[in-house]
This record gives sequence, C-alpha cells and structure tokens, in this order.
Amino acid sequence: MSMSRRTRKAAKRKKIKKTMIWTVSLLLAGILGYGTYYGTSFYQGLDSLQKNGEASPFRNVEQVDAKAPEPPKWEGTEPVNILLMGVDARGFAEDEIPRSDTMLVASIDPVDETIHLFSVMRDTYTDIPGHGKSRINTAVTHGPNTAMKAVGDLLGIPVQYYVYTDFQGFIKLVDAVGGVDFYVEKDMKYGSKADNHEYDIDLKEGMQHLDGDKALQYARFRYDQMGDYTRTERQRELLKAVAKKLQTTTSIMKLPDILESISPYIDTNLDVSDMWKLANVGYQSEMKGSEQIPPMKLVVETTVGGASVLTVGNPESLKDYVQDVLNPPAPEVEESTGTNSSTSTPNN
Repeated sequence: MSMSRRTRKAAKRKKIKKTMIWTVSLLLAGILGYGTYYGTSFYQGLDSLQKNGEASPFRNVEQVDAKAPEPPKWEGTEPVNILLMGVDARGFAEDEIPRSDTMLVASIDPVDETIHLFSVMRDTYTDIPGHGKSRINTAVTHGPNTAMKAVGDLLGIPVQYYVYTDFQGFIKLVDAVGGVDFYVEKDMKYGSKADNHEYDIDLKEGMQHLDGDKALQYARFRYDQMGDYTRTERQRELLKAVAKKLQTTTSIMKLPDILESISPYIDTNLDVSDMWKLANVGYQSEMKGSEQIPPMKLVVETTVGGASVLTVGNPESLKDYVQDVLNPPAPEVEESTGTNSSTSTPNN
C-alpha cells in the first residue's frame, strides 16, 4: 500500500472518529439539557400546587382555621394520610368555599409499600372541631386544618396533608394523562337545567375510554337506588384507574405538562420536599384496597333538624374497623393436637 493511500485512510478514520465524538457529545448535551429542563419544570410544577396569600382558596378563613390544631408532621418513614377533597364550585363566588362533594383519604405506608383508600360519606354527622356537630362535608368551609382534624378524629388516624380541587381540576387531570379505559357498569343518565346542562350525565354501559368530562360524569352519578353509597365506591375505583395511569412511563415523562395543566385548580399543604418523597413512595406502592366510611354495618340513618344524615352507631368500633383495614390481624393458625392423624397398615 502506498504512503498516500495509508495517509488518506488514516485521515478518513480520524474524520469518522471526530464525527462520532461530536455526535455523542451533542446527544449527551441534549439529554442533559432535557433532564435539567424536566427537573426544573417538575420542581416548579410541584411548587405551584401550594397556594399562599391571595392565591389561596382559603384566604378568607385562614384566621378561623388557624384555631384548629396544626396537622402532625410526617417524618417520611411512618404511614401518611392525605385528605382528598373535591368540591362543586358552581354558583359560588370566588371568595366562597363550597362544601366538599367528595372526601377521600389515601393512606400510604412507605414501609409495606401499600396504599388504602377510604371514601367518607359526605352526609356523615360528626364533630367539626370548634364548630359543634354537623355533616362532615361542611368541615372544609372552616378551612383545611379543620377538615383534616374532623376526618382524622372520625377515622382515628392522623391526617397530615390535604389536596383540594374542583370539577375542572379533575377534568384537567384525567385529560392530561390521556383519559382512562374503564368499565361503566350500567347506563347512566341525568340532566339538570340549573347549570344549563353543562354537567349533564349521559354514559352507556360497557368498556370505554373516559376523557375528563366523561370521568367526571361517572364520578358524580348518584341517581340510583343506593345513591351516595354506590357513588363513593365508583369514585374509589375510578381514582385507582387514574392513579395507575399516572404510574405509566408516558405519564411520568409528561409530568411537568400535567402539573402545569392542573395547577390553577389545585391547593395543598404539601411542600415540594414531601411531594418528592411521596411521589417516590407512591410509584413503588401497590393499591391494596378501598373502603367506605362509615361501613354499612355501622351506619345509622336518622334526621337532625329535619334533614337526613348518617351517624355512626359506635364511634370506637369505626376506629377499630379502620385499624383492621390498615393492619389486618394475622390469620389464626389451628393448634396441633400432637397426634399423628395418619394411619399405618401393619405388616403381615
């Protein structure tokens, strides 16, 4: 081989090597740049969920709510309980707080990596700290600390955090994750002239893809024989489907966009540090079960001041029930009689 050919081949190899180095460098720069953008956007999105001052929906009740005990601090290793409140803000002024239409408690155990959901019947008649007895859905009108304390006292567990949203927040969340595939167990239809039919319900039985609007219709429907009893069960199942969708790789990659979409409609007392910890725990955790509070065996339907409410037959039994759900008793093991039950055949 001539010197000129060897020189040309060496120069070509050098050029290819240089091109590969530049390509890899640009690829790494792009990945690092996206990672920085993703991390920054994710942090800003989480931070925007906590509203303060005039941005808070509870700005007009903060002084009243301050009289309620501060929620206990979560250290990150023990179970944490989060009160999820959904409200119907239609017909309310911007500075008014409507009663909660939906109240759920997500109980997350970072050690066992499990999640339990409890849906609290909104007509449950109980103590509202500092405000006497009333339906539990009125607690939020006195502020989030009051609502957390009321629900925590009812269930017998500490409630450390709350997440507050309205219809639009739920619609935006479901749309942001691309909707959910869900089985609608029967035809559901209801129309209301009061809101110009904006929130009419019209769903058909069967497996279907629910966008935000249809998911809200499913979650709101209670116009059947069991009313709010079956509605709370549907809400828990739907929420589990949305949570499962949030755990997918596609949703995780879109988290900054999802947070930006729902932020205007969300308020919480979770700070970014706790959100990071909970996001990690939640991703690794398994949904273990969901229960209605109070359970049917403890519900007593009665009237107070002419209004129908639900009371708890035995408040201590309710607390025991919650503990049994969160910490199921070990199955009983039959004691051995010490005798061999098998029979032997003598040799002839």
